[in-house]
Amino acid sequence: MNERRLSCCITFDFDAMSSWIGSLKSNNPSMISRGQFGAVALPRLLRLLEERGVRATFAVPGHTAYAYPRLIDQIVDGGHEICHHGWVHENPAACDDAGERRILERGLEALERVAGVRPLGYRSPAWDLSPRSVDLLLEYGFQYDSSCMGHDFFPYYLRSGDRWSLDGPYHFGETVDLVELPVTWLLDDFPPTEFVLGMNTGLQAPSTLEESWRADFDYAYRDCRGGAFVLTLHPQTIGRGRYFLLLERLLDYYASHAGIVFESMGDYVARWASEHPLAEWVAANPDLTGKHAIEP
Repeated sequence: MNERRLSCCITFDFDAMSSWIGSLKSNNPSMISRGQFGAVALPRLLRLLEERGVRATFAVPGHTAYAYPRLIDQIVDGGHEICHHGWVHENPAACDDAGERRILERGLEALERVAGVRPLGYRSPAWDLSPRSVDLLLEYGFQYDSSCMGHDFFPYYLRSGDRWSLDGPYHFGETVDLVELPVTWLLDDFPPTEFVLGMNTGLQAPSTLEESWRADFDYAYRDCRGGAFVLTLHPQTIGRGRYFLLLERLLDYYASHAGIVFESMGDYVARWASEHPLAEWVAANPDLTGKHAIEP
């Protein structure tokens, strides 16, 4: 058996209409219809994943689950992981405590009813969190998050109780048993592909993304043995012709490297956490836990 050198976590945010309604606050049927294209693209993406033998993770808002239950069934039937992605792609940081709790609960209710699963992973809409989010995720039994950017190709444990201000030092809170599988806008298809007036220029050539997403993979493959390369995609963008062909080429390129494993975020996190217990990881990573920080 080949050595497991690098894990490729191919992830899809199946936002459908929710991102345009929740994040963009749109009341424009044309704009909202962009999300509907995600439902057109999803079956072709599932066929591609099956052909390439790729098990992926789908981050699904509750709003999307209720809109497209048959497609959610296809995701589950394909053996893919589903993680929590809010209710209607809203920003948790814009909510009070009760509001953020309700978002978590509504998303859980929808995914349990439609998909028959209670997700162990969470990805915040637009990767926004509130200072309460870590504690709430722990309270609701989540095992990992994929919204933060404090590392590139290795997981880490999140902290609860960080504090910051303009006139004081950064205060590190307590490191807790919630794994972060980090993300980056550099490996997200939405900003470079989707045109949104006044927000995203989008419309980049696939060749530009291919060069960038190969280069980051090449670095991770060379220097981050045992790490995870997390690519964040959206059916409504990556499923369109030129970008779909790009994804085909990328999957084949990644798979051509010895020791590459395609797996869900949940599978990777479960193995990583068993190999890196919280106490041992904290002792080995003082700079990521604030152990040496100085209080003036």
